[in-house]
Amino acid sequence: MVETGLPSGWEVRHSNSKNLPYYFNPSTKESRWEPPSGTDTETLKLYMAHHHSGPAVRSEAMGQAEGKIRCSHLLVKHRESRRPSSWREAEITRSKEEAIQILQGYEERIKSGEVSSVILPFQSQTAAAPGREVTCIGFFGRNEMQKEFEDAAFALQPGEVSGIVDTASGVHLIER
Repeated sequence: MVETGLPSGWEVRHSNSKNLPYYFNPSTKESRWEPPSGTDTETLKLYMAHHHSGPAVRSEAMGQAEGKIRCSHLLVKHRESRRPSSWREAEITRSKEEAIQILQGYEERIKSGEVSSVILPFQSQTAAAPGREVTCIGFFGRNEMQKEFEDAAFALQPGEVSGIVDTASGVHLIER
């Protein structure tokens, strides 16, 4: 069996409606978009890169992903977020202003040229930084994401990074 990095009993499934992977525990019937507590994030990252990004990339290359874009984002949740918890932090208590300050620090590092991408430099840091989640979203089209996120993502050119984007989920930096 292929190692996913997920805790025992958990598996990766694919949402047909969102065209995104999610995590499911058949024993408890629990499903979630974020990896469950106890996940080996490095192993999961390798598994997802190998098993959940190839077909989408191939379909885009064949012209079948017309109208869709692919993004990654760094999300910092706060206590007013739609779900103020994550697999790393049971209850997120930081204010929205504190979440924005955290993202401003990352944004400054990108603008200064210290780092060039949202996803690569922050993956190792997010494991030790509760409430910060770096996610490769994959391909999505119009009317599939929260409006603020979607508008910001579609306004970017490939390789560009957004300013801070505020949604019901938290605050984001988005890289197309």
